[in-house]
Amino acid sequence: MNPQVWWYVSRSSGILAWVLLSFSVCWGLFVSTKAVAKASTPAWILDLHRFLGGVAVLVTGVHLAGLVADSYVEFGWVEILVPFGSEWKPGAVASGVIAFYLLMAVELTSLAMKRMPRRLWRAVHRSSLVLWLLATVHMLQAGTDATNPYLRVGVVAATNVIAFLTVVLVLANHRKSAARGGSSKREPARAAAEPKHERESATVG
Repeated sequence: MNPQVWWYVSRSSGILAWVLLSFSVCWGLFVSTKAVAKASTPAWILDLHRFLGGVAVLVTGVHLAGLVADSYVEFGWVEILVPFGSEWKPGAVASGVIAFYLLMAVELTSLAMKRMPRRLWRAVHRSSLVLWLLATVHMLQAGTDATNPYLRVGVVAATNVIAFLTVVLVLANHRKSAARGGSSKREPARAAAEPKHERESATVG
């Protein structure tokens, strides 16, 4: 087998994993903004989000295997699984290692979502933004295709979409929290404004 085959495998699978991760993060943010807006979410939308994340894990596995099999840079399992364990571009490689662990944490907690506290699941799932950022840094700094104009356009497009959806989600959550706070303050005020006999009759009834 041509020794360059594994180099092409690691390159192509790394880019594909980033593309899948970008779509998964964008789709997850879209689902979250729809949920905040109290719109109905069809099951296939959630299934697509999970599917993209699952395939991203599989393709990342192919990327790691290709790196170990490739002879261009001597990568062993220590170099690809231990942050800063590689002497070749240690910072860029470490960002990819950390992104891999975050990816596994997000996917495993998604599978166990029904058996986890909701707050813990959300905290882990929100790390997807950090995961995407680290994966992007890894691809641009460690990858050999960083100068590809099509890849750069894709990074700029994904960055703008993710930033926009994140701002929309934060603002929607802020409005939702403000609405809840306002309603909780109005309830005691309305109760105080009611005549005493009405409150007593309502309590008895």
